[in-house]
Amino acid sequence: MSGLLRFAPSPTGALHAGNARIALLNRLRATQTGANFLLRFDDTDDTRSRSEFARAIAEDLAWLGITWDAESRQSDRLDRYFEAKDRLAAAGRLYPCYETPQELEAMRRAAKLAGRAFVYDRRALSLTEDQRAALEAEGRVPHWRFRLSGETIAWRDLAVGEKQFALTDLSDPVVIRADGRLLYLLASTVDDLDHGVTEILRGDDHITNTAAQIDMYRALAEVFAVQGDVPRFAHVPLVRAADGGGLSKREGESNWTLAQLRDAAGYEPEAVAGYLAQVGTGAALEAGASAPQVRLEELAQTLDLAAHGGGSPRLDEEALLRLNSRCVHILPYDLASLRLEARAIAIDESLWRLIAPNLERLADASHWATLFAEPATAFAGLDAEEQTLARAAHSALPPDPWDETTLKGWAGALTEATGKKGRGLFVPLRKILTGRADGPELAPFLALFGRSRTEARLLALLPSTTP
Repeated sequence: MSGLLRFAPSPTGALHAGNARIALLNRLRATQTGANFLLRFDDTDDTRSRSEFARAIAEDLAWLGITWDAESRQSDRLDRYFEAKDRLAAAGRLYPCYETPQELEAMRRAAKLAGRAFVYDRRALSLTEDQRAALEAEGRVPHWRFRLSGETIAWRDLAVGEKQFALTDLSDPVVIRADGRLLYLLASTVDDLDHGVTEILRGDDHITNTAAQIDMYRALAEVFAVQGDVPRFAHVPLVRAADGGGLSKREGESNWTLAQLRDAAGYEPEAVAGYLAQVGTGAALEAGASAPQVRLEELAQTLDLAAHGGGSPRLDEEALLRLNSRCVHILPYDLASLRLEARAIAIDESLWRLIAPNLERLADASHWATLFAEPATAFAGLDAEEQTLARAAHSALPPDPWDETTLKGWAGALTEATGKKGRGLFVPLRKILTGRADGPELAPFLALFGRSRTEARLLALLPSTTP
């Protein structure tokens, strides 16, 4: 099939993992179905929307590997929305209301005390021209509501199955505030109609909105005299933080903004994308066996929207770290070297092949780069027992050439000199040589590290030792 999906962020803050997951699922669905993908900035809130947020969102999406076929901004289409407002008003589907926020709140409280949901009673429709003029003379400026048709709206949701809402149970939604600011329903539905959006994939907090949106879509198609099928919908549960709380766009309040995941936590884009594409589905989180560059295409092939339709998934940083480790382990050197260079880490291919299987984050490679470049100054400091072993290691240092068999002979000599063997020997020896309790196998490490680096390191750790 062909068609169009869209991701429509409001550029009022940093992109967090929940938003990014919706963007990613839309991109994967577009790839899966052969549809185009639109990035639309819903920036009609001119008091909170900022161009720098829009740029950052686009950069975050590109970092994840998400591409789009077109880009638009609602702030460029204000005339079109007000044209739609005029046509809907002329058709009796949009009407002005003059209640103040305080009056509306009193109506909500009364409904709550009566034990019923608040549904606006359309009292504004009974106002005469003279009454409206009198209210405006008092200084009241109307807000505008969309008059729902009263039908029962049903659709087959691609994620959660059959859904149905009686519009008589819903309030006519406000679509233009008294200050003239457009709200989501009008601007978004006009865009979806004009752009020919065929599928809308979003969070399940929009399910009730969908009934009103379908009703408005049909009304707009009628007043503009255009043909077009109502988009298909898929609503997926919103992801939450590990403690069950919501996610924040403010970087200082959340570990789950894309900027935090990338810059502070040091995760790779393939890991973040793979995690967000599968979280909440019950599927095993896998890094994939092929090159990470094609990972999104692989994810698109296995996308199952119904698998995203249940539960209330919580983000798990430990699971993301495990997936990140697997991604780093299979990262090809040509790609790894570019990312390492961006972090000012210089590592050749031989060293990369040695250490990659033991890294959790790419930034961890810095330790090994420093060790190989500056063995005499890196990670000094031994306790008394380690100093004794280091002296014995220097005394028994094997001659060149070194290869993967060197460790066996050296370990035998050290066992004879110190009585240590097995873990009692290899754990402290590893710490002496590498500054770490974990890492690559010692035999290939020594073959690559070489005798001269090893001697320089031992001499630096034991300054009183003479060659």
